[in-house]
Amino acid sequence: MEYLFKFFAIFFTCLFKFVAGPILGAAAGFGLFEIVFVTLSGMMVSVLFVTYLGNWFKSHWTLSVNKKRFTKQKRRIVKIWQKFGVIGIAIATPIFLTPIGGTIIMVAFNVKRNRILTYMFVSGLVWAIIMGSSINWIMAIPLFQELFG
Repeated sequence: MEYLFKFFAIFFTCLFKFVAGPILGAAAGFGLFEIVFVTLSGMMVSVLFVTYLGNWFKSHWTLSVNKKRFTKQKRRIVKIWQKFGVIGIAIATPIFLTPIGGTIIMVAFNVKRNRILTYMFVSGLVWAIIMGSSINWIMAIPLFQELFG
């Protein structure tokens, strides 16, 4: 029961922040496979939710607000998009953005659902393996075992 509580607590954290999965998974004593699974599953649930909800929201709601059309933040997002594209956003999402933020950017630029899901899955898998194994490697150092053990 305690294991399930830890797993779902980490899962729900990963819905909003990817980096928390490997850190909390290692702190909970999970192995690399468990860390990758819980981190990737949390990220992908939020990506699925935002992808389908974002497309639904765009098709059913129109917001007409008298805001500036081009703000500094919007220009920055467009520059990043033009420079790096879908793959760049997918690679940057787990580290610099949240799964929700990266997915919203992709939906806003009308990326097809299957491309969003594929690129985010591959990016999340690679980053989860890198981060999970790095944390496990660091925790194997005797100094850190004494500090955190």
